[in-house]
Amino acid sequence: MVDVERFRLLLEEERDRKLSLLKSLRSDISSVSLARQDSNVDDEHDPEGSTIAFELSQASALLEQSRVGLDQINAALERIAAGSYGRCEICAVAIPEGRLEARPWTPFCVEHASASQDSLRRS
Repeated sequence: MVDVERFRLLLEEERDRKLSLLKSLRSDISSVSLARQDSNVDDEHDPEGSTIAFELSQASALLEQSRVGLDQINAALERIAAGSYGRCEICAVAIPEGRLEARPWTPFCVEHASASQDSLRRS
């Protein structure tokens, strides 16, 4: 039997970390964007331009990853509230506790997690 309360606390802690990271990333992106807005520098010819563009791109990718992670955490917390946490959404088999410890937000058992990854790769 899965200790749902322990996983709820882990998920809430992870949600708080993600929210803090999202706030920080948004602030960083806004700061760089505002600084560039008043500049007439051409990124293509400015030696710093490609570095700034790369950093913005990287921060934007991290922001999107964090948003997706936050969505997964919130979905797991909803499953806890609904009483379905720890069961595979496809086959309803109990998800091994070791898997939940590694990925407490996962909605799939190992078998179906692999199948969902395969279908994503084919898309």
